[in-house]
Amino acid sequence: MANQMISIKELARLTLPRLMDNLVFPQLCYRDLEQDITGRKLGDTIQIRKPINLQAHDFDPAQGVTSQNIAEDTVDFTLNRIATVDVGIEALEGASNKETLEQVFILPAAAALAEKINQEGLKLYQDIPYAVGTAGTTPSALADFSAARKALNLNRAPVSGRCAVWDAEADAAFTNLDALVHADKAGATDALKEGSIGRVMGFDNYMSQGVARHESGITAASAVKVNGAVDAGANVLSISGTTLTGQLVKGDVLVIGGKNYTVTQASAPASNNAISGVQVYPALPALQDKTEVSVLPSHTANLAFCPMAFAFATRPLVAPAGVESYVTGYNGINLRVVRGYDMQHKRELLSMDVLYGFKTLYPELAVRVLG
Repeated sequence: MANQMISIKELARLTLPRLMDNLVFPQLCYRDLEQDITGRKLGDTIQIRKPINLQAHDFDPAQGVTSQNIAEDTVDFTLNRIATVDVGIEALEGASNKETLEQVFILPAAAALAEKINQEGLKLYQDIPYAVGTAGTTPSALADFSAARKALNLNRAPVSGRCAVWDAEADAAFTNLDALVHADKAGATDALKEGSIGRVMGFDNYMSQGVARHESGITAASAVKVNGAVDAGANVLSISGTTLTGQLVKGDVLVIGGKNYTVTQASAPASNNAISGVQVYPALPALQDKTEVSVLPSHTANLAFCPMAFAFATRPLVAPAGVESYVTGYNGINLRVVRGYDMQHKRELLSMDVLYGFKTLYPELAVRVLG
């Protein structure tokens, strides 16, 4: 870089496709948000239109048609994150040509940016109450695909476009399945040739190191029950137990009457073996006092979902004045590269930035596959 072998513009244009190659989860999300977010900047919260979800009915000639309300629903969406990679120019002194620069900086920078964005997006598991599998046991069988498929089917999720993102342990286990290893016998050899899972039971499958590990905030629990009756439609309840210590954190899942409810924000720490004011999704049915409650233990949160479950967007960052910079984008992914000078530490810096945001649109279109 110091020897001016490559311009900032060229550096940005070389890095963007490498970044896109490494983005897994964002490219599986709903991204048709251009009209809603044009001209927005860091910290802006806007209302985006959710994709419309309609239902088909049998036509009754005697009754005629009943039109559905297709008023567009909206949710708040915030462009509130910047993923950045910053290095001192001196770190690139040894890059004597474009090929060397790509190996020592461009590829690692693109991978680091993508990993950060993937990680943040996959934290959206916290919004999903639906779960299959066993906490602490790595998914490794076709039955895990079947369970995820069933959960989405029961929630009437669209069949087309379904995908799943797995951690490295599950990915390795699946690629050893006989049904996939011997896929060539059925005329499908992509999984074997590429070392990836491919398409299984209606899911396009991907591996990401960004798959999150959920750590439950409850440190000890026994004989946990609802503490006080709950009205139907409520999103708040209190719980108590013979033993109940720690606190509920966002993404913890309560199991009540065979149904799952995700905790939407951290509770206060347990006091006298009780926690009050627990906020959950979806809305609760009417519950009697002392209804049994269990809390899912810590787990790896693999995700199976339809694209409309989650939204992702990036916007171009402003090119700062007084420094060399270039902003580029393609297919909704935007990248800014800036070369500047740090007055405080007397050194040249190179920075790569992506402004982005995520949002859960339809939690019922996703399911955690526990590991």
